[in-house]
Amino acid sequence: MSFLYPRLLAPQARTLFEELRTLTLRELGDRAALTHESSVYVATGGDRVRVERLRELRANVVDLAKHAGFPDAADRTRNTEFDLRLAALLHSEMGMVPAEAASRDVWAFLALVLLPDVAFWRYPNPPRDRILGTDLTRHVFGRLWWRAQLVRSSGDPDPYSALSILGEAAFDQIYARRAALGGSPHTVRAILHVWKELDLRGRNERETLRDFLKRLLRLAPFVLFDGIDGAALEQELRAVALESVEALRPASALNPQRFTSLEICAGAGAQALGLEQAGFDPLLLIDSKADACFTIDLNRPAWDVVCMDIVDFHPSMRPDISGVDLLSGGLPRVRSPATAARSEDLEEFRVLRAAIDLVHSIRPKSVLLENVPDLVMSPSFEADRAWIEESLQSAGYRSTWRVLNASDFGVPQNRSSGFLVAMQEPYFSRFSWPEAHGTPPPTVGNALGPSMASRGWPGGEQWMKKADRIAPALVGGSDRRGGADLGPTGSKKAWAALGVNGNSLGDEPPGPDFPVGDHPKLTVEQAAKIQSFPTGWRFAGGKTSRYRQIGHAMPPPLATAVGHALASALRS
Repeated sequence: MSFLYPRLLAPQARTLFEELRTLTLRELGDRAALTHESSVYVATGGDRVRVERLRELRANVVDLAKHAGFPDAADRTRNTEFDLRLAALLHSEMGMVPAEAASRDVWAFLALVLLPDVAFWRYPNPPRDRILGTDLTRHVFGRLWWRAQLVRSSGDPDPYSALSILGEAAFDQIYARRAALGGSPHTVRAILHVWKELDLRGRNERETLRDFLKRLLRLAPFVLFDGIDGAALEQELRAVALESVEALRPASALNPQRFTSLEICAGAGAQALGLEQAGFDPLLLIDSKADACFTIDLNRPAWDVVCMDIVDFHPSMRPDISGVDLLSGGLPRVRSPATAARSEDLEEFRVLRAAIDLVHSIRPKSVLLENVPDLVMSPSFEADRAWIEESLQSAGYRSTWRVLNASDFGVPQNRSSGFLVAMQEPYFSRFSWPEAHGTPPPTVGNALGPSMASRGWPGGEQWMKKADRIAPALVGGSDRRGGADLGPTGSKKAWAALGVNGNSLGDEPPGPDFPVGDHPKLTVEQAAKIQSFPTGWRFAGGKTSRYRQIGHAMPPPLATAVGHALASALRS
């Protein structure tokens, strides 16, 4: 029999969360209850759980927590053991079907009404998704039920034994970020059984798992994993896993060392893409805009993306990023303090400070932050450069600033960016900024000529000859105003000189009826070519959102050039 649980809807849950987050554990225990005046049930689907069953569930969970040190602070080992036991308890005793467990409102009730003291003990000062259930793969209780649901083997004497094979971060790779694989208990159990047998000596376990899942994702469109019986599926997966183990054998002269990175303010993934070419594989990417996160998922489904404000991110959410080789990010463009009464109140500076705080918390070997050239050169930002350098120096980093132009690295665009690189020793002493390629970049005509003529426009060749220079910098624009165009008046005039109408974007290149000599509009795809995104890189969202993702990006070849310089210093 399946039970229906009380649900605390999002508006009430958010209000209650704000009330509870300031209370002590003792006060939270006093607030624990079996009912709530704002809770509701769905109308059909099972029997409402009885109050007596909720009371028993609370007692059992609190008893488990006490064995793990509740209400005193618990260490990581005891937290891990608590999670394993709690996952099995929730799944075996709650009597829920997956449809009920998929409701975030159910888990919000458990965390805020039935077990607030345990929830806030397990995650002190928790981000909202740990309590409200906005992401069930991260909810303090919901994530554990779903892990148990996927690994439970009914024919086993210990049906939940597979829970201990992988930790939360690794399991999240399978379930939360791998929808093609993680939605199938049959496939998940096979993955875990195969993984348990692997000899991973000399390998980075997380990197090997990521590579294994990448290979499975390539197979997913062609292999119906759910249609293969257990033994045959494990045999198939074992062969794929061994490919990953072999591919990630220890680095040598023939297999250059690769590095790990954390990308913040990741946008459409351009900087991470460029750094990947230089040898950096992201453990995690963070951005606050849903369309940008979807874009990364579209193109790099094996990358681990979290969609949240970096200010709300805490390293405890992802312990595996501690000591990462590189923390990188293209931060929101800061404005001169002269344009605002209090620059520290601006959103851009809030993010900048959060980035520097994150350096202190996770202690990466190196840091790469990109922003406007003025942050590097302008006297208006001298005080900001000073506090950034002092903060990094207090954490053991030496830092250097530089303005680089993307056109010096093969990008058909006059686009300057300001960079901060900070590194611990001995790496900093080995670092040197990349030198310009020394060869002219393609002109706009060379870059876009084939696409302008792709629909039979008779003026394509003439246009290509006119567009004989590199482009002005693409301007992404503010999310708070306006639509997609090619920037302010000065930028539009520069585009007009190249034969481009910059007042808006086009839906497709000019066709055979488009007048010769008229100025065509750029499409989103053509703007991506100007930024040197690889052909085929897809963007999520409407036209304005897609263009802004492109306009705000760092051209990947520029990121690659700086990445090679960083990798050389780290590798030496």
